[in-house]
Amino acid sequence: MARAEHVGWAAYVLGATLAGAAFSEPVTPPVAPSEGTVERAASLVYPALVNISAVAREFSEGRAMRFPAAGSGVIVTPEGHVLTNYHVAGNTTRLRCTLTDGAVYDADVVAHDPLTDLSVLRLRVDPSARSAPLSSARLAVEAAVEVGDPVIALGNPFALSSSVTLGIVSNPRRVFTDFSGSELSDVELEGGESTGWFTRWIQHDALILPGNSGGPLINLAGEVIGINELGGGGIGFAIPARVAAEVLRRALADGKIERAFLGFSALPVAKLGRADGALVASVLPDSPAARADLRPGDLLLALGGEPVVARFFEQVPELYQRIAELPVGSEIVLSIERDGARLELAAKTSAMERSRGDELEFRVLGITAEELTPLSALARNLSVRAGVVVTGLRPGQAAATAKPPIQSGDVILEAGGQKIADLGALSLALEGAQPGPRLLRIRRGDEELLSVVRLPEKRPGRWGGELPKAWLGIQTQVLTPELARAIGIDGRKGFRVTEVYPWTEAAKAGLAVGDVVLGIEDLRFDASRVQDGDDLRRAVEERAIRERVGLRLLRDGAELSLAVLLEPRPTASEETRRSRQEEFEFTVRELTFLDRVERHWPRDAAGVLVVEVTSGGWAHMAGLRLGDLIVSLDGQAVPDMGAFEHGLEGILAQRPQLVRVFVRRGPRTHFVFLEPEWTERKNPA
Repeated sequence: MARAEHVGWAAYVLGATLAGAAFSEPVTPPVAPSEGTVERAASLVYPALVNISAVAREFSEGRAMRFPAAGSGVIVTPEGHVLTNYHVAGNTTRLRCTLTDGAVYDADVVAHDPLTDLSVLRLRVDPSARSAPLSSARLAVEAAVEVGDPVIALGNPFALSSSVTLGIVSNPRRVFTDFSGSELSDVELEGGESTGWFTRWIQHDALILPGNSGGPLINLAGEVIGINELGGGGIGFAIPARVAAEVLRRALADGKIERAFLGFSALPVAKLGRADGALVASVLPDSPAARADLRPGDLLLALGGEPVVARFFEQVPELYQRIAELPVGSEIVLSIERDGARLELAAKTSAMERSRGDELEFRVLGITAEELTPLSALARNLSVRAGVVVTGLRPGQAAATAKPPIQSGDVILEAGGQKIADLGALSLALEGAQPGPRLLRIRRGDEELLSVVRLPEKRPGRWGGELPKAWLGIQTQVLTPELARAIGIDGRKGFRVTEVYPWTEAAKAGLAVGDVVLGIEDLRFDASRVQDGDDLRRAVEERAIRERVGLRLLRDGAELSLAVLLEPRPTASEETRRSRQEEFEFTVRELTFLDRVERHWPRDAAGVLVVEVTSGGWAHMAGLRLGDLIVSLDGQAVPDMGAFEHGLEGILAQRPQLVRVFVRRGPRTHFVFLEPEWTERKNPA
């Protein structure tokens, strides 16, 4: 679902030309509409609607990848707090919000809550710079939502400016189960997080498209009754305002979402013929429930003296919510029935652990790695509960070529003699590490292995090649019998000139397209087959550079001799010096003579040519393309590789928010703006 929020969807469905319409002129609802109408309801919430654009990040094949993403949100406090989906704002490195009045603000994350798929943001607003205070919408926590109620969805489909769709409530308490209807299912978000344990969604049929996620679902009173989360096929699902309001309250009070945890799962009891209680389906090892001796098969009848009623699946999230709202570290009595006997168990809640730890890229090793949490270690069936697990490897890099090679799923326990309990410890162990062998202690299944990893040295780009040879600045084709007959010179053999390179000695001597080269000096060519195509090149290379030779030509039916000075063969692209820029993830090389000729650039065109742009890197995000000629960086000319590398050194030292790259792109010029998230790099490795 999160991937559906990518701006790329807009290009796919509507065409790339619409992608830039995300911040088009706001569409203002009608003025002073009648009370109780769609127009009036929309007009009350519309000023609080937010169009969110983000730089999202995911990890794949041992590296961090970035891509544009988009979604919606709604302002819910006068101070500029915004509610949106976690799958819109989570796993991002930059959030930018556009209001319906056209104002654009960056936003900071107050708190993420994957378990409800909600995030709380705050706009960076300078009140003195606004002519009017921010508009905020009201969360209707107590509003009744019934089947058939009209509802309105506001959002920004396909990253375009706002839209309004109308529908009715189909089911105000929707939960998801597996295909057999025997187990409550959660919804998996991008990055492996899951949601749905505490949510009973509002199902409705107001149209929800990619980009609408995080936008408000409102009633005809103009109140927010839900935050839209899922949609497709004419069905939409919204997180109820009650759930959103509780997440907002906790975020504003504590700056995080902390919940109590007992560590068991439950099933409804209707199939057991009961009207009360909940069936304990599983108990996590070493959890508060396990320490209290709660067992699968127990019937939970009361929680802290309050009855538990989970007859149907729709009532199970309410039980989980009751537990989550308990104070962390508090004691609670579980009243259960086991083998016909009623028992009282004393449990002490703990803080709910994250289902997944943070993930980072470690370029020096060529891996991405995730910090283990107790829940993620249990889900991976690991015997260790702390450490850093490898999630991806770059082929050919240090970890992949280690002896024995590191594998995805390995847990790094020690690096260079330092114990690794978390990502920070691995960062410190690799910080300033010198090139050469380094010992890693890893856990693979039940094995504990030692692996020797060779940290790489910084290698210069390719530079040099063969010694220069003599060269004639033309392109030719073999004069086959068929070709000779067709142009009226039957029986002749040699090479027809198809191109004369500009600025060359051949061009200065007057060689022209259509000339037929019959020989060089006393050598007469016997070329009449395609496989004879290299004879002219070999004959030229046997002579000395700067040697003046006489070419025997056939021009307009007459033979003539033309003196041409042989010159050094131009440098081939594969022989040029290259430079890889790791922070922005692109590679450039020196410009060659043939680059200028083939692209019809002027002879004095200077710069470095982009030959690689890694998908998901900052350069790719900014729109740098293969074949772009970088002419300047932040206004400083880049005539050659030395100037490029010097300019990049200054940029990396200063870490500006914006890097302006001026490029020649084909016959025109263009500006590319790199916007790196420098603070994202928590580790220098």
